[in-house]
Amino acid sequence: MPQRAAAMARIKEIVGPKGWIEAVEDIAPFLVEQRGMFQGECALVVRPVSTQEVAAVIKTCAQFGISVVPQGGNTGLVGAGIPAQGSGAIILSLGRMNNIREIDALNYTITVEAGCILANIQSAATAADRLFPLSLSAEGSCQIGGNISTNAGGVNVLRYGNARDLVLGLEVVLPDGRIWNGLKRLRKDNTGYDLKHLYIGGEGTLGIITAAVCKLFPRPKDVQTAFVGLRSPEASLALLARARSASGDRVTSFEQICRASFAAACEHMPGIRDPLTHDFDDYALFELSGAEPGSGMADAMETILAEALEAGEIDDASIAQSESQRADFWRIRDAVVEAQKFLGGSIKHDISIGVSRVPEFIRRANATVMALVPGARPVPFGHCGDGNIHYNISQPVDMDLATFMSHRAAVTRAVYDIVVDMGGSFSAEHGVGQLKLREMARYKQPLELDLMRRLKDALDPSGLMNPGKLL
Repeated sequence: MPQRAAAMARIKEIVGPKGWIEAVEDIAPFLVEQRGMFQGECALVVRPVSTQEVAAVIKTCAQFGISVVPQGGNTGLVGAGIPAQGSGAIILSLGRMNNIREIDALNYTITVEAGCILANIQSAATAADRLFPLSLSAEGSCQIGGNISTNAGGVNVLRYGNARDLVLGLEVVLPDGRIWNGLKRLRKDNTGYDLKHLYIGGEGTLGIITAAVCKLFPRPKDVQTAFVGLRSPEASLALLARARSASGDRVTSFEQICRASFAAACEHMPGIRDPLTHDFDDYALFELSGAEPGSGMADAMETILAEALEAGEIDDASIAQSESQRADFWRIRDAVVEAQKFLGGSIKHDISIGVSRVPEFIRRANATVMALVPGARPVPFGHCGDGNIHYNISQPVDMDLATFMSHRAAVTRAVYDIVVDMGGSFSAEHGVGQLKLREMARYKQPLELDLMRRLKDALDPSGLMNPGKLL
């Protein structure tokens, strides 16, 4: 105990009086995962303002054997940023490291610190007439370090890729306190192992990301957005293929929404209105983007929808006629997430499947789930264009919450068995954290797990970096 007290005193000295939080009531918000699934415990939240402070804190923790849990905006959904009860860990909160270090518009790069809020990075890119395409519902509060550490996805993966595809270089504090400066702005660097990929998606288990060089893109100036009623789930595949072909592969996002979630959004969420004249079982929201005004996206959208109507892929469509209407369409997509709480309890899954097999997966999973829990209401929606479906199940109308949630383990096992049988992944964009450790053991190949553990042992031999997560 005297040694630990000395370590805590040293850490407080490193970050200064504004760099730590100790009062129980002030620490509390850092200890709860936003869905309330994990309640953590720690004695100290540390808030450094520089990479050098992070390095000094980590070096002290390594010296005294103190575990470290990095945390960004605490918007994760798998408990990766929550310290386990009794772990003795400190939380390293990176929110004060929020500087945009450099924008190189000609090189199409932006260098940012880990605590930068995603929306602020987007705004900085826009001010430079560039686009940073990572976009997700939590972008107003999530931080780029967490986005990179979890390899976040979002609505633009179809065109621009995951966070992994948007990173050129990283700055990382290693488990012994050394700083690896890998902040390169190069598209090509063929000099051995690409070390940054160890930390992208590593959930803070191998080191602390403190800064990143991210890719920028031309800012789209010809954006066309459509909300359509699909003839069938399979029709989404034909529509997506048609849109990619007719637009010269300028489809930047393609989202699918089921009737249950859409109806709940229209009924319960303020300002949500149906853009179409009839009800459909499935909807698609998709967008085409061109770099210059009048680049042909409007004509392409008209052609796509006219041909899709004629081919029987869709039955109705609405094209946004203003930026305000475009925002209304996207508000529907965001609202379907919040609206599910009005349907009662929900068993949620974040899965990835080959794009061409999305309808097959939904049909198989629906049949299996409804056989396990009669009356269950499947609510699949999400990034159909890249195969990432948020496959959620709302409780039956005539079943109480406790009874419904008692089926969670069996339902989740059945859904993931189908996913893996179809060559998919049980975690598409949310990560593993604490939530999916059993799935890692069940579904990952033993050789994959062995290699991951060897990396962990080599880089963090004392196991102090975000213990109990990922592995």
